[in-house]
Amino acid sequence: MRAAETTTTRTGRRRVVPWAVLGLWIAVIAIVGPFAAKLADVQHDKVTDYLPASADSTRAAKIEDKLPGGETTEMVLVYHRDGGLSAADRKTAARQVAEITREHELIGGAPRGIPSKDGTTLMYPVASNEPGANEEQRDKLVNDVREVAQGEGGLSVDVGGTSALATDSGAVYDALGGPLLYTTVAVVAVLLILIYRSPVLWLVPLVVAGIADYMSMGVAYGVNQAFGTTVSGQSSGVMTILVFGAGTDYALLLVSRYREELRRFERPYEAMVAALRGCGAAVLASSGTVAAGLLCLLAADLNSSRGMGPLGTVGVLCALIAMMTLLPAILVVVGRRVFWPLVPVFGSTPKQRRSLFSAMGSSAGRRPLTVLASGAVLLGALALGSLNLPGPLKQEDSFVDKPEAVVAMETLAKSYPGQGSQPIDVITPRGRADETLATVRGTPGVGSAEKGRTGDGWTEISVFAKSAPQSAGETATIKSLRDELKGSYVGGDSAQQIDLEVTNARDTKIVVPLVLVFVMLILIGLLRSLVAPLLLVVAVVAVWGASLGIGGLVFEPLLGLKGTDPGLGLLSFVFLVALGVDYGIFLMHRMREESLAGAEPTAAALTALRTTGGVIASAGLVLAATFAVLTNMGLVQLVQLGFVIAVGVLLDTFLVRTYLVTSASVALRRKVWWPGVLSREPDPAERTGPSEPPRQAETVGAP
Repeated sequence: MRAAETTTTRTGRRRVVPWAVLGLWIAVIAIVGPFAAKLADVQHDKVTDYLPASADSTRAAKIEDKLPGGETTEMVLVYHRDGGLSAADRKTAARQVAEITREHELIGGAPRGIPSKDGTTLMYPVASNEPGANEEQRDKLVNDVREVAQGEGGLSVDVGGTSALATDSGAVYDALGGPLLYTTVAVVAVLLILIYRSPVLWLVPLVVAGIADYMSMGVAYGVNQAFGTTVSGQSSGVMTILVFGAGTDYALLLVSRYREELRRFERPYEAMVAALRGCGAAVLASSGTVAAGLLCLLAADLNSSRGMGPLGTVGVLCALIAMMTLLPAILVVVGRRVFWPLVPVFGSTPKQRRSLFSAMGSSAGRRPLTVLASGAVLLGALALGSLNLPGPLKQEDSFVDKPEAVVAMETLAKSYPGQGSQPIDVITPRGRADETLATVRGTPGVGSAEKGRTGDGWTEISVFAKSAPQSAGETATIKSLRDELKGSYVGGDSAQQIDLEVTNARDTKIVVPLVLVFVMLILIGLLRSLVAPLLLVVAVVAVWGASLGIGGLVFEPLLGLKGTDPGLGLLSFVFLVALGVDYGIFLMHRMREESLAGAEPTAAALTALRTTGGVIASAGLVLAATFAVLTNMGLVQLVQLGFVIAVGVLLDTFLVRTYLVTSASVALRRKVWWPGVLSREPDPAERTGPSEPPRQAETVGAP
């Protein structure tokens, strides 16, 4: 009677649990949906969203927002003709500037044209408080001015300046959302079709990833409302990449283990329970390392980096929850037929074939020290390429395709050599304005300085350096101003670039050790060892160095990128260490599982590689492809970040994880588990084998 009741209870559970999970997810989406749509409303790409929180330039920008009229919209109209401006050109410029003055409230009235010495260029500085601090109105004003300022008969007219550059940057970020999502979905779909070789199975994890992405947007909005986190186009785009990349990785591991268990269990529910037990700890530890690494960015002073931490963590955790609950429920409800035409039959044995990873494991097993030394030399040689990375990225070089504002900046740099065309903003206490102005005018390198708006206890002073923007001379002038003006703030575009470089260097020194410590602690807790976690961490750090080195060999020589984003080193480190350790967890967790079942160290290492190699390779390809999508975006910082991470993931997947970690494990034998129980030789009299027949190796999803 009890047996019958137990059987009935189990049958009821098998039927109810998956449908209950699906019902719960429908409720979650219904609740989160309205908030997901609001994420775009709190997304901003203002200058202060990307600047260091405590820097002079950030404080100056925030004070300027509060001055009468709010944030000033600053532009420069650049009229240029290679052979020299004609009288008709000058009349055209005067007429258009007069029209702009009539239609908009400009600070100081009609601007005065400043001709270049060679007679080829005429620039009109234009400033207005008309739109205040509203980004949409700022963009409207810039675009209105551009509609009026049009060239005629070979006369080129470009609108540049701080606000025009911000408008062009915003246009690029606005374009990220749709194309980034569609391209990511398309790339993941194609790879899943190739990996699963099924007309149906690929769609399930892709749909679940889409739901996870939708959920992450709602949660990210809630986090923003609760804690005031920064939401920018860059951070929300990376969140989408992480949801699809990491989520698909977790799905590949789960589906691979589920397929394996379906040959051992008749009912899909029981096979899924066994699969979750088998890979659940690895997936949880994997997502934990990524989340911990990203949350370390909260220690950064750079607003864009600090804001990326919570959003990236939200993306990873939403992907984890969806792939560990919704995906299993759907797979159980659909049953074995989802694998058609390669349906795993209960009691069957997978076809034995010599896979790529069997061959790689054999070579690593025969000469582990040789393979390890060769790989280390190769990674070290590649890392030397980082010495060839181009210098700091300038504003005009931060776009893949030059927008109008950058063209205007380049024209000004050529036509006005040795002359500042971009203001340095000095914000000083109102009562010391005259004293500060005198000090500014007496500072070496200053060409001119004039008082601007006053309000809320502060006065604005616009300073033009004698040197060109972002040149060594202008940098020296800004540093001199900061040394002389105690109690005042020095901001502006060039000052912001200086602060970005300094802050990124500071953040790297703080965040990198934090990431390493937290990742090590998670690995120690999972693997019950000190050596194995250290091996994995050293491996991913080596991958990071080699990836930056490849970037140094490619960015300027092949791609023509003239600068390196200051935040590339830190962000690529966080992502590569956190994400790269994922694959090490998959491999080492299976190796530990085999060792606990009684396998010898070498056999455990090679079996782990053989059984997880295919899914790790598939996951690596998907993750690399999702980050590679960033290389098609319009900003150099995203191109560089996507390239370095994609290359690093591929290096980690096909070289470090398969060859080097396996070789090191074979060479160290039981010492790899020191000081855990597995590091000690078992007593032959007490040694017992696996409690169940050893599983047949099945390479799933091998490319």
